[in-house]
Amino acid sequence: MTEKFRNIASASDWWVHPTGPTNLITDIPGVTVGHFTHNSGETARTGVTAILPHSGNLFEQPVHAGAAVLNGFGKSAGLVQVAELGEIESPIILTNTFAVADCTRAIIKRTIAQNPEVGRKLPTVNSLVLECNDGVVNDIPAFHVTEPRGDQAIDAATSQFDQGTVGAGTGMKTFGYAGGVGSASRMVRLPGKNGKSGKHSYHLGALVLSNFGQKSELRIMGQKPISLNPAQAEPADKGSIIIVLATDAPLDSRQLTRICKRSSAALGRLGSYLGNQSGDIAVAFSTQNVKSRSGEVVYDAQLLSESCMNAFFHCTVEAVEEAVLNAMWHGRATPAYSGKILPEFAAFFTQKTA
Repeated sequence: MTEKFRNIASASDWWVHPTGPTNLITDIPGVTVGHFTHNSGETARTGVTAILPHSGNLFEQPVHAGAAVLNGFGKSAGLVQVAELGEIESPIILTNTFAVADCTRAIIKRTIAQNPEVGRKLPTVNSLVLECNDGVVNDIPAFHVTEPRGDQAIDAATSQFDQGTVGAGTGMKTFGYAGGVGSASRMVRLPGKNGKSGKHSYHLGALVLSNFGQKSELRIMGQKPISLNPAQAEPADKGSIIIVLATDAPLDSRQLTRICKRSSAALGRLGSYLGNQSGDIAVAFSTQNVKSRSGEVVYDAQLLSESCMNAFFHCTVEAVEEAVLNAMWHGRATPAYSGKILPEFAAFFTQKTA
């Protein structure tokens, strides 16, 4: 965010923890993100975003993971097995509600191409695909996202990526404004003995597919920047958010699930009450302690002390909160297939603070 945006509440010290080098989820070494953006014609305002925990064969080398369903109004694929086994073994795909099946098939075929015995001598792959409904802007029943689009997003994955109305976020709406994909990161500095600064520090990053919130409820740094006429009708909050968290700290599945649960605090700070038809889901993974399926039955692994988890909880809340704000800040006015245009938050905010 720009300094002007950061200082909306005259609180330049709002963020307690320092950001990573690029303030993106890709500050976690090895993590990459790719988009396919479909913004064409009169009806297509949609896309796909892919998050890769590492560049290797994810089916052969899954990462430890956790998940939390904050509000279960959603149509994901693969979430149940992540919660059960504590592993992610595929790229994480974000897209619109009606594209889950096509993106799932794309992952399956890609995994079989890498591992020809999948589904035969090897287990089937658990494709992880998560969604939000972009039907306010995108003509979602037109099925603009097809199977090859998932591959295009995966193939585009890199350490630098755009935010806002791109990829899966192309047609998403956050607190009444355009913008769906946002990211942020934090340095997690752990204390040493007797409260002194320790030698251990890690990264924690967040990427959100943000599609939730009522304009009148928005809070930024504790302030309410928008006042609506009480007589002005406002649609109910029927949106959703997908939160993906990544870290290079040695957290196990249970600890990763714990940080997923804390992400809901960030939504509350922004003014969300997790509305009735809101699908709010968080998944988290660690790039440490990766084990090959064909490796040893028993392997050595590090594990973070439970006494250090508060630092990760706090960084999670900050990173998710800022990621949502970044999704809005980078959003660009998006004409809907119905003719409606979602406004730009950056333009509103510039006028508000001029």
